[in-house]
Amino acid sequence: MAESVYKIIELVGTSTVSWEDAAKNAVETASKTLRDLHIAEITKLDTKLEEGKGEALLEEKPWANGR
Repeated sequence: MAESVYKIIELVGTSTVSWEDAAKNAVETASKTLRDLHIAEITKLDTKLEEGKGEALLEEKPWANGR
């Protein structure tokens, strides 16, 4: 088995629609400037509250980026 080295980065995606859209937004934005994105792990889900109501969905995703 070949050995690999991965760089771990953290992204935060946002959406007012869904957690899935937040993840999609993070991936699409990151892929414009990063290459070889292979693995994602969602580590935290948050919501922004305004006047007692959830307004925006936030998602933190560390990424393994390597060859």
